[in-house]
Amino acid sequence: MSEKTTIYDIAKELNISAATVSRALNNNPKISESTIKLVMDTAAKMNYKQNRLALALRSGKSGNIGVIVPRINTNFFGSVIRGIEEELHPNKYNVIICQTHEDESREIENINTLLDAQVDGIMISITNESKKNEKIIHRVLEKNVPLIFFDRKKNIDGVSSITIDDFKAGYIATKHLIDQGCKKIAHLCGDQSLEIYENRFKGYQKALLDNGITFDETYVIQSKSNIEDGISVTNKLLQLKTPPDAIFSASDFAALGAIQELKAQGIQIPEDFCVVGFGNEPFTKFMELSISTIDQSPLEMGKMTAKVFLEQMNNTEDFKMEKKIVLNPILHIRKSSSRNNI
Repeated sequence: MSEKTTIYDIAKELNISAATVSRALNNNPKISESTIKLVMDTAAKMNYKQNRLALALRSGKSGNIGVIVPRINTNFFGSVIRGIEEELHPNKYNVIICQTHEDESREIENINTLLDAQVDGIMISITNESKKNEKIIHRVLEKNVPLIFFDRKKNIDGVSSITIDDFKAGYIATKHLIDQGCKKIAHLCGDQSLEIYENRFKGYQKALLDNGITFDETYVIQSKSNIEDGISVTNKLLQLKTPPDAIFSASDFAALGAIQELKAQGIQIPEDFCVVGFGNEPFTKFMELSISTIDQSPLEMGKMTAKVFLEQMNNTEDFKMEKKIVLNPILHIRKSSSRNNI
């Protein structure tokens, strides 16, 4: 294996000092443009690669940003990451992606790994189990590493967040079902310890109250964000003495499971039963029975997360400025709940 080219090799080739080569490679203003160009051209010809870790230690910046998500196999988180990268790449930042798989210990491990890698910032959507991570969150802040929450967040002074209005989302989804003539609306909710799911539930509850429909707690069942849970929970709802005539699901995947179970039991959608999901996953639009759903604008969320980070990095006077950005949810009405269009 051939040895890597060093600044000393370049210096010997050009008959200049290694210090001059180092300054030229880092665009030091004390070095003339002609010398910088000569060094850069020679470095390229000799296949010289700068040691990024050494550069980070000298400059205090690694050019890397950590992004932590529960999982990447959903359109939502994939689109958020895309939005982040589209904003950061032109600004010479690379993205390191970590998954927690809804495991708090893994979340803590990811944060520690990113801090050890000297990332310039961390963007995170917390896990369902983030109940004991305050210590590691404060370690991030103590190290003066910019921390930004997106979608799922904790309310911490001095920490920015980018979310959607989950209360409004729950409200407009439920109000739409009421407008379709539904009176017994069930809610497949997420873990209420997470603010996003709590707010979706509160929006659902308020829409019922505002429209004179009595809230029935038997119609509210916690469901994981997967098809299997959607199937099993819907089966339980249909076995009630007075089963519901609609479902507002906090997840598109659970909504899909609900529709599969309804079809298996011979229930007509939307004639006899309406369904609204959450997330606007690609499959919701392209199914034969397209699914009404709430769009969380993930691409915009990702871009806004990156923009807030860049603002913090450029604002030397108020490095820990706090921004709470709330995006508007969008309801896409499709076949699964369009009873009035039949």
